[in-house]
Amino acid sequence: MGIFNRTETRTAAADTAVNPELAALTGDYTIDPAHSTIGFTARHAMVTNVKGSFQDFTGTLHLDGTDPSRSTASLDVVMDSIETGNADRDGHLKSADFFKTDEFPAMTFRSTKAEALGGDDYRITGELTILGTTRTLAIDLEFNGAAKDPFGNERVGFEGKAEILRSEWGLTWNAALETGGVLVSDKIKLNFDISAIRNA
Repeated sequence: MGIFNRTETRTAAADTAVNPELAALTGDYTIDPAHSTIGFTARHAMVTNVKGSFQDFTGTLHLDGTDPSRSTASLDVVMDSIETGNADRDGHLKSADFFKTDEFPAMTFRSTKAEALGGDDYRITGELTILGTTRTLAIDLEFNGAAKDPFGNERVGFEGKAEILRSEWGLTWNAALETGGVLVSDKIKLNFDISAIRNA
């Protein structure tokens, strides 16, 4: 079942009908950070991948089960919460070589467009701001479903992915390798596992 899709029908009259199951999911939601992940993957030394995530973030969704263009998303990430499993590397990422977290404490995303791609697949486009630079980012999403948890919370779940060139946001630090290439890839893969709770 797709959160934004309308049921396909064969008659013109039915084409305008709203799927009541999808319409029922329309509303405002708050991202649950305890059950969500905002992560990234970078190529290291041209031979392996290093993965990391942000531990502190807040976000909201407005879902419209009848019209995807009216769905929105907002995300604020505390950059000092970055973790890659290595304290020295985390410190380097927070430094002036990379995220300059003292000067730029947050990364933000504000959606400008949402669209259904078919089935459970969607795309949300918006403005990603890092180091004070704002550029357009498109995130491909898969709707994982909706459920009520044992505590009575109405939840929806999404998985998302995107790729960026970090240099476009001013993240240009690197080191050359003796064998050719560079230490850190310019291309960064972003991944999102989102669980959001419907607001009361």
